[in-house]
Amino acid sequence: MTPRAMKVEVIAGAIVAMLALPNTGPALAADDTKVKGATEQVETGAKKIGKGEVGEGVKETAKGVGHTVSEGAKYTGEKIKESGQAAEPPARSAWEKVKGGAQDFGHSLKNFFTKLFE
Repeated sequence: MTPRAMKVEVIAGAIVAMLALPNTGPALAADDTKVKGATEQVETGAKKIGKGEVGEGVKETAKGVGHTVSEGAKYTGEKIKESGQAAEPPARSAWEKVKGGAQDFGHSLKNFFTKLFE
């Protein structure tokens, strides 16, 4: 194996490792199958480079990196949206608001008369 081929193989391996690491975290609710598919495309391209098909391997690796970035951004957006929705407090109905206001008014009225006759 020539030094140039070894360099290409090392670089391709590093790219595959870098793209595979974010997927090792805990399982999340958003669909990450497209991200995994794009990562596999990078892997396939890197394997082609290792087999000597440098032109085709680099082309497929570059496409895979582009797809990985694109799908990763979509996936991240979905996760941020999900976490934002989980953090929102539940909405109160109109009746709950009226009931709470009436209770507060009743407490205020009671406190007023209690202090008035002390």
